[in-house]
Amino acid sequence: MSKKKKEFIRMSKFLIFSISAGVIEAAVFALLNELTELPYWPCYLSALILSVVWNFTLNRQFTFKAANNIPVAMAKVAAFYVIFTPITTIGGNYLVETIGWNEYLVTAMNMVLNFATEYVYDRFFVFGKMIDTKVKDNENI
Repeated sequence: MSKKKKEFIRMSKFLIFSISAGVIEAAVFALLNELTELPYWPCYLSALILSVVWNFTLNRQFTFKAANNIPVAMAKVAAFYVIFTPITTIGGNYLVETIGWNEYLVTAMNMVLNFATEYVYDRFFVFGKMIDTKVKDNENI
C-alpha cells in the first residue's frame, strides 16, 4: 500500500474515533449541563477526560497500531492535556460565565481545536516512530 493511501486511512480512522469521542464528550457535557447546577468548567472537564481516555485507547490500538510502552504514551498524551486542558477549561469558562457565550458553542469550538492539534501531536510525538509496530494478536499463535 502506498504511503499516501496508508496515511489517508490513518487520518480517516482518527477522524472516526474522534467523532465517537466527540459524541461521548457532547453527551456527558449535555447531561451534566442540563441535569446539574454545576458551572461550565466541571461539566466540560469531566466530559473531556472521558473522551480523552476513549480516544487514546482506540487510536493507539487501531489508528497508530503502536507497540510502544503504554504508560509512556499515556504520559505524553497527559503532557498535551496539561497545556490544552487549562487553556480550554479556563478560557471556556470565561467565555461562558463572563462574556455569556453559548456553552455548547464553546464546547464545540474546543472539540474542533482538540481534534486538529491532537492528531499532529499523536502522529509525530506520542506514537511517531512506533506507528504500525504492533504485532497482531494472532501472529504469535
